[in-house]
Amino acid sequence: MSTYTKQLTYLILTLLTLVAGYAYLRYAYKVTDSTPFTQEIVLIILGTIATVFITALLLNKQTAVEIEKEQNIKFLDLKAQTYEKLLDLMEDMSVEHQLTTKDITKLQFITHRLAIFASASVLKEYNNFLEVISKLSKDGSLDEDTKQLSEALGKLTIEIRFDLLNENPTGTTYTSEEISTMITNNSNSSSDININ
Repeated sequence: MSTYTKQLTYLILTLLTLVAGYAYLRYAYKVTDSTPFTQEIVLIILGTIATVFITALLLNKQTAVEIEKEQNIKFLDLKAQTYEKLLDLMEDMSVEHQLTTKDITKLQFITHRLAIFASASVLKEYNNFLEVISKLSKDGSLDEDTKQLSEALGKLTIEIRFDLLNENPTGTTYTSEEISTMITNNSNSSSDININ
């Protein structure tokens, strides 16, 4: 049973209960016509039921919003951690000016993490970044052109920033096939990087 169906069922049951309760209390109000004090008690009960019903609806909606907000925060945190790992790895490789087998393995795993969390524009720029690393690491060394590596990393960082802030400056949308192709290219590019 889908969430929408459950919510609709609960809404209908609540509405039926409310109508039946109102009909009963209305009947009780007419029966107690001769004793005004009893009528006031029935009105108090009606007011209390209406207040409880409205409060329950508001709390239910608030809980759903808070759960969604918490999930979004956790997802954003996982995304930020993945990007931070990528940038830390790039920093280590740049400082050492060397690619090791361990670095390549880390790049491959980050590629798979990015396939889960990253936006399409980050995946595309990450592919360009991997191509630059592949060109510069013919012998496992990154000494050739650090300017080109810095530019590629800068472009990737800008796309990461846009993704974390949920911005899309180009307004580009990608189909699922294009995203799938980018993920496959990233996976292939990270395994094609040369080392000593």
